Amino acid sequence: MSKLEVLRNPKQRKLLFSAGMSWLFDAMEVGMISFIVAALAKEWSLSPGQVGVLTSINSIGMALGALLAGALADRFGRKAILMWTLLIFTIASGLSALATGFAVLCALRLVAGIGLGGELPVASTLVSESMPTAERGRAVVLLESFWAGGWIVSALIANFVIPEYGWRIAFAIGALPAFYALYLRRAIQDPPRYKNHTKLQKITFREKVATVWSAPHRRTTLMLWILWFTVIFSYYGMFLWLPSVVMAKGFTLVKSFQYVLIMTIAQLPGYFTAAYFIERFGRKFVLVVYLTLTAISAIAFGLATTEATILAAGICLSFFNLGAWGGLYAYSPELYPTSVRSTGVGLATSVGRIGGVLAPFMVGMLVQKAVPISLIFTIFFVTILIGAAAVLFWGRETKGQELAE
Repeated sequence: MSKLEVLRNPKQRKLLFSAGMSWLFDAMEVGMISFIVAALAKEWSLSPGQVGVLTSINSIGMALGALLAGALADRFGRKAILMWTLLIFTIASGLSALATGFAVLCALRLVAGIGLGGELPVASTLVSESMPTAERGRAVVLLESFWAGGWIVSALIANFVIPEYGWRIAFAIGALPAFYALYLRRAIQDPPRYKNHTKLQKITFREKVATVWSAPHRRTTLMLWILWFTVIFSYYGMFLWLPSVVMAKGFTLVKSFQYVLIMTIAQLPGYFTAAYFIERFGRKFVLVVYLTLTAISAIAFGLATTEATILAAGICLSFFNLGAWGGLYAYSPELYPTSVRSTGVGLATSVGRIGGVLAPFMVGMLVQKAVPISLIFTIFFVTILIGAAAVLFWGRETKGQELAE
């Protein structure tokens, strides 16, 4: 089956692109931070520790957003919460352009993070529930591929806007997608699977959490929480620091932006190969293989010293890491019944975001103490392999299975 077959049905195609654009805007906002902090560190004379705090505060918001939005989407619908999360992070981004100091910017990034973290699990659940079984995994991976588009846009803004006009304009651009919420209001609907599940509104949040940790789901939940934590810990630790790490290896700010743009483009074939393999060989295959190769790429990037080796390792890191992300978002909603699906994914994402809080802060502290980049990336190597092992030994394959009601 071609990966494009999922696009043949006009209704499914419209849903995928509509949700995908909100995903792209989310990625653009997250990507923008990695470039803005590199410029801010110079303009505001921020220490590595402060840079770590700024990137971590965004992840604290994302943890809260994932937790809240997952539960709210099970109660009020996927569509409504998707629109509100989009509005929250775009408005906070626009206000970030007016920030007058470090503390104000941190507060605004916390609010933006709530919207950013809430949008992703809700969008993946919406698409997963709306697609036929044979195309469900591929559709969610293709949804996740819009993330690469958002990072490419943010890298282009970093290359052509930030050096010329400053970081405030970049934040202002991040506010423009707020208008897209008006389009979403008409373009998408809640999945019939959700609409037909009339008992959803009667289940309390406490009951949903109890269900997620009940005997039938306990091992799955533990596996998923470990997987999300290790993937997000390594991703945000590596990618939010990517421009700064390239600079630490002896390249200029502009040069580091150019290298990261090239590495970001490599995410697209990573997604598309994962989209092909996920319905051919299964979710576990994609996650275990792509995560293992991500770990190897992390070691290679940490040890790289020349222009060629930095680019080669960075390209491989982007290719395999983002392919694994596609598998992660496709896999997670398939592990829970409809009544707690968004809550279950939101909880796992929220636990993962704790890793997104810890990793950038940890990297900042280690860089400040002059710990070698190679040693820092060895930590990510080990972390990623733990996530791959959790899937290998505790994960169950969901390829070709109907979503549980």
